[in-house]
Amino acid sequence: MSETESTDAPKEPIVDYDIHKILKALPHRYPLLLVDRVREIHLNERIHAVKAVSMNEEFFQGHFPGAPIMPGVLQIEALAQAAAILGIETLELSGTGKLVIFMGIDGAKFRSPVTPGCLLDLEVEFLQQRRTIYKFKGRASVEGKTTCECEFTAMIADPPEG
Repeated sequence: MSETESTDAPKEPIVDYDIHKILKALPHRYPLLLVDRVREIHLNERIHAVKAVSMNEEFFQGHFPGAPIMPGVLQIEALAQAAAILGIETLELSGTGKLVIFMGIDGAKFRSPVTPGCLLDLEVEFLQQRRTIYKFKGRASVEGKTTCECEFTAMIADPPEG
């Protein structure tokens, strides 16, 4: 490295992150995998991911039949999964078996319903880190209109033995 180069120079965002990489990073599988694509990751900063909401989702069978709405708790779970991908990629833990475990939710607000046929944008940013505990801020939206927002904490952990 030359004297003019800096190790603090911003890296290019990761943009080639498809479902195969998501499956490698996350332990979740259908029907609880709630991230379909990652549009952009800025390591140690933020992620923009997408959930394609389909009428075929199992939760629509019982969540307001005839007027299907994606449960708010699943929007928060989708944000948490996007945060997990951000953490796994930032810490270079993909394929190690390490888990990002949800610890708490603060200030959750639900602003607008999410219905079948929507593309749910998931934007999450790092707020703070203390050892293996991370705090994030998340916002879900459809066509720029906020549907859900919250702050949440998670920790990096080994999978349970068994």
